[in-house]
Amino acid sequence: MQPKKHKTTGTNDLFRARLDQIINMKHELVLLAGKIDWDWIDGEIAPLYSENGRPGIETRFMIGLLLLKHIYGLSDEGVCERWVHDPYFQHFTGEEFFQHVFPHERSDLSHWRKRLGDKLERLLAESLRVAHAAGALRSQDLKRVTVDATVQPKAISFPTDAKLLHASIRGLNRLARKHGVRLRQSYARVAKSAAMMAGRYAHAKQFNRHQRQLRILRSRLGRIIRDIRCKTEGQPALEEAFARPLGRATQIRSQQQRQRGFKLYSFHAPEVECIGKGKAAAPYEFGLKASIVTNNRRAPGGLFVLHARSLPDNPYDGHTLRDVLDRTETLTGCAIERAYVDKGYRGHDAHNPRRVFISGQKRGVFGAIKRELRRRSAIEPIIGHLKAEGHLGRCYLKGRAGDAANVLLSAVGHNLRRVLAWLRELLCLFLVPLWRTLNCPAQLNPAS
Repeated sequence: MQPKKHKTTGTNDLFRARLDQIINMKHELVLLAGKIDWDWIDGEIAPLYSENGRPGIETRFMIGLLLLKHIYGLSDEGVCERWVHDPYFQHFTGEEFFQHVFPHERSDLSHWRKRLGDKLERLLAESLRVAHAAGALRSQDLKRVTVDATVQPKAISFPTDAKLLHASIRGLNRLARKHGVRLRQSYARVAKSAAMMAGRYAHAKQFNRHQRQLRILRSRLGRIIRDIRCKTEGQPALEEAFARPLGRATQIRSQQQRQRGFKLYSFHAPEVECIGKGKAAAPYEFGLKASIVTNNRRAPGGLFVLHARSLPDNPYDGHTLRDVLDRTETLTGCAIERAYVDKGYRGHDAHNPRRVFISGQKRGVFGAIKRELRRRSAIEPIIGHLKAEGHLGRCYLKGRAGDAANVLLSAVGHNLRRVLAWLRELLCLFLVPLWRTLNCPAQLNPAS
């Protein structure tokens, strides 16, 4: 059933304190909450619910929690804990009175992320609308953009053969216990010891002994795979439950360190890809490629993320440019006049009306275009902020749907951080002259 409508009584309570009486109503979070169109968000989310069942949680409460999490770079547990003792968080999520207990479950955030899906782009569009309404972003700032691709690392350890084999043995044992399949032997103790010794031998460059430990792990994993297949044969429910885990374990057991083609880099996250961006400190990163679009010229509130999306299967950057620019125009409602990219976009497939300029290009680069092309590198610190202050630096959400949600919500959090900084700056510009006027009345009359 559709979520409850947010309602306020407007009256006092004998045993509870009203939030508008204990907080500063000119705080930037209070101002930001007043600028977000909660009714429009509620209308966009309403089609995701059926007409039957119990009413869902209020849209403003859950969307507000998601926004606060990515504005301040908190975890799901962290934002729920801080909500209890932060009255500004409670006001932002629509509470009228101060609450001493969190009213819902932390897992509701996960359910809402899965339910929203593609609707998360609406939040990015709303963050840009709020920035425009606050004066931090202007329409002319949307016509010239900078596009770049980065890697969103996944929450996995560095994949080595010993780690992957050990993780496969542990994963299959855990799944067998869950479904009541009694294995002949778990090899848990032997696998743990072999994985530990393989790491030590590799560190000491004793590679013959290292390979011996890998053979032990591979043989034990093969025994577990055969044992599970034997004991689930003829049982369709169990065969279906073990089909994918056994496929992953078989792939991990057969793959070699320097083989070409498809490889698995994590047992619990098979969507992880190995991406090399030519960095000296990190030659290979394990995660998913993401595309980021920002305004080229600095707006009054700074640089905003105009579009963000995940790029599964590690495509060539130039082959994604046309779709990224089309989606950016749809999201912002403004035609793009010029786009600036790095050399990884050579051979792009963007169509002719758009003028795309590549870093290092000389032909046709003069005047304003030359100045704007020099500003292409300004997108790099924005990506750094997305990773350091947001959640783009490490994705803890499950599957490719979680990767896509994390990229979009990190962009929304960055935009709202810029809006908060802009509101804070406006507040200081208003309060400092007022403070000087109230504390220095002699300056008003030079003759006194």
